[in-house]
Amino acid sequence: MKIQERTGAGNSRSAAPVQPAVGERLPAPPRERKPALAALAVLLILIGALGATVLVLRAGDRVEVVKVTAEIPAGESVSDDNVTSVMVADDTSINYVKWSQVDKLKALKATNTIPKGAVAVGEMFSSKSGLPAGKSAVGVSLKEGQYPADGLKAGDTVDVYQVGDSASSGSSDKETGGSAGSAGTGDSPIVSAARVSSIADTSDATVSTGALGVTLQVDSADAAAVTRAASAGEVALVQVSPNGN
Repeated sequence: MKIQERTGAGNSRSAAPVQPAVGERLPAPPRERKPALAALAVLLILIGALGATVLVLRAGDRVEVVKVTAEIPAGESVSDDNVTSVMVADDTSINYVKWSQVDKLKALKATNTIPKGAVAVGEMFSSKSGLPAGKSAVGVSLKEGQYPADGLKAGDTVDVYQVGDSASSGSSDKETGGSAGSAGTGDSPIVSAARVSSIADTSDATVSTGALGVTLQVDSADAAAVTRAASAGEVALVQVSPNGN
């Protein structure tokens, strides 16, 4: 009899609904999947990765070009002493002069003065002389004592004086009231603030003759006077600051 009562009591407990324990969450209904959003997220990730890859590749796409290491006056050419190679990012919109073209570039002339540090582009050079309007290039041959002992370089500014017998004669004519035989005699320079365009690279000739060949850029009106003095070997150059101070 007691056994039946216990059995009945057990059946009664099992029939009662089971309540969730305190703190337990009820099972949530399954979420609705959105494959379109997932696909869009994957696509955005791929586009970002592709863009980053392109930027890296473009940054590594570099070319070797010509860089100017010393000022090149208008009308002068590049040489081994005033250019070097440098790597830059390739840009088809810029007409870079490739380093492989430097030998051909030496046959061309600068259309305007090219400053030190500039990267050479094709528009800077031409097959023409490139002298500014109203300017002439005059070559002079100088002996020691007719130019600064420290030497000259392209781009320097100089005053051109006439020296020797002609200068002395012209000075005497001035003192006695006569007319000078040539321009720039006495204490006045033939040309003030002339520009050194180039120095002749003739090491062997310089050693044997003791002369230094210099090309000057002067006003066309002064070219004849400088040429006359140069032909007589009576030209001396005095280096001055560019602003004349």
